[in-house]
Amino acid sequence: MIAALDIGLKRIGTAISPDGKTVLPQTAILRKNRNQAALEVNHFLKEWEVDTLVIGLPKGGSSEAEMKRRIEHFVALLDFSGRLYYQDEYGSSLEAKEMMFGKVKQKRDGKVDSIAAQVILQRWLER
Repeated sequence: MIAALDIGLKRIGTAISPDGKTVLPQTAILRKNRNQAALEVNHFLKEWEVDTLVIGLPKGGSSEAEMKRRIEHFVALLDFSGRLYYQDEYGSSLEAKEMMFGKVKQKRDGKVDSIAAQVILQRWLER
């Protein structure tokens, strides 16, 4: 199973691809602290028997280095021994918001984050 994470400071968007073609957004993980979030991500990875994990990483922008450092630190907390890839996530949240236009009233429920993870995984599969 292939999965993607869109790691943010408040929410972690999740998506899976059971067949390497179709990508399905999953429930986002609300982040209270990094240890709780890592525990929930580990549960997600085990539940779906993920062997390939794609992590969205911001390229460009003034905070690129800081976000890269934070994301890599978070990934180091995960109990994951499968294949790990990083994918440029530039514009994925904006693309997710456009895909959701008119469908979501509550922006903080994580749906946009998981659609962003879906976009990241689709990009990775199409590369």
